[in-house]
Amino acid sequence: MTSNDNVNNSENTANSLAVGDDASDSPCIGVCTTLYDEICQGCGRTLGEVSNWVFLSQEEKEVVWKRIRADGTAMRFQRQIKAAG
Repeated sequence: MTSNDNVNNSENTANSLAVGDDASDSPCIGVCTTLYDEICQGCGRTLGEVSNWVFLSQEEKEVVWKRIRADGTAMRFQRQIKAAG
């Protein structure tokens, strides 16, 4: 394994896109930005959802996942489209 392989591997595992939505607890992709609004452009969650994620029940998390998937505008979904293409 080369050092480039290590870099690529660490990049792939740094966010939930590497394992897919179904295997990931959090929608976070490590690109946190809330420019001019209360929604993270990286994952699509509200600031409250991001800061309280670890305290949410599984049912509450599923509601958030459903909403952000339906919206589909967060960077995490744009990256998935590019990766599939």
